[in-house]
This record gives sequence, structure tokens and C-alpha cells, in this order.
Amino acid sequence: MFKITLSKLVKLFKTTPFKPALVVIDMQHDFVHGSLAVADAPAIIEPINKLLELPFVIKIGSKDFHPPDHISFASKHNKDLFSKITIYPPEDVKQEKGLEQVLWPDHCVQGTLGVEFVEGLNDEAFHAVVQKGLHPGIESYSAFRDPWHIETTELPGLLKDRGITHVYLVGVAGDYCVKSTAVDAVEFGFKTHVIRDAVRSVGKTGEEWKEMKKKKIQIVTSAQVTKRLSQVKPVRRSWRLFRFGPCGSQMQAIQ
Repeated sequence: MFKITLSKLVKLFKTTPFKPALVVIDMQHDFVHGSLAVADAPAIIEPINKLLELPFVIKIGSKDFHPPDHISFASKHNKDLFSKITIYPPEDVKQEKGLEQVLWPDHCVQGTLGVEFVEGLNDEAFHAVVQKGLHPGIESYSAFRDPWHIETTELPGLLKDRGITHVYLVGVAGDYCVKSTAVDAVEFGFKTHVIRDAVRSVGKTGEEWKEMKKKKIQIVTSAQVTKRLSQVKPVRRSWRLFRFGPCGSQMQAIQ
């Protein structure tokens, strides 16, 4: 005779919450066609657009939004492009919290074409846009916060306010801003997935994928995500969100 315990019955009917968010990392002109273009980045524009059609609870874009004298620019230090220095947080007068910094070409500077979302990307689908790297003396690869945890963007609040359980990441660059955002997403308590065929990296070693797997980040494909999201009811936009600037200031309303 078939028997089932109460605990097994509870497990049978218990469903794991699934409230997914899509975060599109730094699909900006300078990272696709401009001064710091990532190889083959144009190829992921359409795959990302197709993902933006899926019924994620919230869809968010991130932007590098640098001042002209940002600390990550080689031009600020009069050093060679892609050379490395050690940088410190602005208040670290004893220089105890140094981090290695690659010196990049000037990129994604406020008020320039380079900072805009790349042509062809359906950025109208975003419910909100989060800016990072605004402080001239602080680098910030992650869309959540800088590496010293001095400044946190609005991203964690946007996700938690809507009860998000799963974060899906796409964009550029896989070995810098995508990876850093994914690691922080895990640390903020989200089940984190990076959609590999909708990401491009600066380097060619593939080490970033191994590193992310070690951090319990799931590497998935667009096909897998599309199949999973096909079972989710479409979300009707019933709120008005904003493009966010520093310290929560509202930069531009999105209808």
C-alpha cells in the first residue's frame, strides 16, 4: 500500500518562489563601437533585445557614467593605456586598502555619445537605469556597489522592493562589470545567473566563467531562460520608475 508522510506531502506541493529580474550591464556606445569597444559586442544586441521581450518582473539597465577626470582613465595619470596602478579609496590616507587598477581609454564620459546606450538596443524596455562610476576617485565595475563598499547604487533596493529572487545578467564585459555584478548579486542574497551567449568579454582566456562558477553563479543560455520564462505570466507595468543618479537622485522619469 502506498504511504506518504506529511513532510513529503508538504515538499510535493511546496513551490520555490521565482520572481526574476533581467539586468543589462553597460551596453553603451563606447563599449560596443567606441573607445573601449569589446570584441564582438554588436553580436549580442539582438539576443538581449529578445530577452527583454520576456516577462521578467523588472528589467534594469546599468551605465558607466564617468566624469572627465575619472580615476580609471590613463589620461588622468599620464600613463600608457592598459598599464596598471594601485588605487585607494578617497579617505584612505594611510593607503591600506589598495586595489590594482587597469588604466583605460577615456570612456562613457557624461555628456558624450559614448555614455549612451548603443544604437539598436531596446532600452525603452527598461523599467529603470542605474548609473555607476560617478565619483571621480572611485572605480565601480559592479552595478551594485564599488569594491570598497563606500557607495551602493539603487540596484539592490529596486530588486528587493519587488521581491526578486533570481537575477539574470547579460552585457559587457564578462570579465569585468558582468562578473563583478554577478558576485555582488550572490552576496546580496539573489540566485544569480549569467546568460553566456548574451555576454562578451575583454579577455579571451575564459577564466571569468570558472571564477563565477566557484561563486555559485549559474551559467545558462538564452534558450534555457526563454523556456523558463515561458511559464511565467507577463508582468503589466503598473509603476513608474526612474533613471537614478548619485545618492538616489532622480535623473529622468521613465513612463
